Amino acid sequence: MSEVQFPPLFQGEALTGQADPFERALALAITGTDPGTVIYNLGGERLRAALIFAPEVPLEEAMAILPVCGLGFQAALGTLAPPEVAVHLEWDGRIRVNGAVCGRMRVKASTQDPEATPDWLILGLELSMTSRKSNPGKDPDRTWLSEEGCGEITPDQLLECWVRHSLYWLNRWLDDGPRPVHSDWRGLVPTLGETVEVDGTSGTFVGVDENFGMLLRTGEDTTLIPLSSRLEG
Repeated sequence: MSEVQFPPLFQGEALTGQADPFERALALAITGTDPGTVIYNLGGERLRAALIFAPEVPLEEAMAILPVCGLGFQAALGTLAPPEVAVHLEWDGRIRVNGAVCGRMRVKASTQDPEATPDWLILGLELSMTSRKSNPGKDPDRTWLSEEGCGEITPDQLLECWVRHSLYWLNRWLDDGPRPVHSDWRGLVPTLGETVEVDGTSGTFVGVDENFGMLLRTGEDTTLIPLSSRLEG
C-alpha cells in the first residue's frame, strides 16, 4: 500500500493492529495537536479514521461538520463506486449503502456546552469494507462495501477521496454558510418525512433547523432535537 496522500493543510498518522484512530485523535487533540491531522487505521475489515478540527464557532454550529463530512463521503464513494451504488446519510451519522447500514460517523468535542466554542472537535469514520461472514444476507439491515459491488475500492483510495471531498464541502460551508450543505444533504437523508424514534420519542421527521437540529412533529407539537445531542460524552 502506497503512502496515503492528503490535501494541503492536512497531515496523516497511520496506525496498525487494533489501535483505534478515534481514541488516538482524542489523546492528540487534548495535548494540542494541530487541526487537520488525519489519524487512520486501514487494516482488518474496516476503514477507521478520525479528523481533528479546531472550530471557530459555537459547538451547535460546529456540529455541521457531521453532515459536511457526510456529503464528503457520499461524493467520495460516488466517485469510486459503480453508478448503481446508492449512498444515504442518517441524521445521527449512520451511513447506508444500497439501503443497509455500512458504517457511521461520530463526533466528540472538548465541551458539551452548545453555546461554547470548542478547543477541538473530532469527527470519526468507521466503514465496513469486507467481512469474513459466510452468510451476507443474515442481517439485511447491515452490509459492507465488498457485498455492494465495491470490492475493487481500496481503503487508502476511499480515505484520500473522503478527506478531499470533505475539504471541498467544509470550504463551501465556511464560505457560503449552511444553505448549500442543507440543499444537498436533505436529498440524501432517507428518513426525512418518515416516522422515526429518537431518545424514546416517536414522531415525524419534518426537517432540520439552520444548525441541522431535527424537527420532530408529534401530533400538533414540533420538538427541536439539537444535533449536539448526538455528541459523544
